[in-house]
Amino acid sequence: MTTVLLVDDQLELRAIHSTYLREHGFQVLTAGDGDSALATARSHNPDIILLDHSLPRRTGLDVARELQCDPRTAEIPIVMITAHTYGAIGQKARAAGCVSFLSKPCAPSRVLQEVLRFTGSETTA
Repeated sequence: MTTVLLVDDQLELRAIHSTYLREHGFQVLTAGDGDSALATARSHNPDIILLDHSLPRRTGLDVARELQCDPRTAEIPIVMITAHTYGAIGQKARAAGCVSFLSKPCAPSRVLQEVLRFTGSETTA
């Protein structure tokens, strides 16, 4: 089963996206801040990380950079999902190792498309 790590400080968004992904056959882990994101990624080695930029303790860019520098997590695709515009954050996200960028608000079906795109998984629903 494909494992997704969903990192967002907004509980409602974590609930919406994680429920939708679970309904489509994915195992979903969640984190609400940068430190928890790093710990969860390192301990569970997810297949993909959906990462908000604006997080408590560390920004999404900081998390992405640190994960990319760690041989245990460097190969995990990271999709940045943020309310910031691509012009403000997009190039920095790419430089930090993110493979894609989605702007909030983002439909759960669009998030699912990115997960499928970068994991090669099939949905079960």
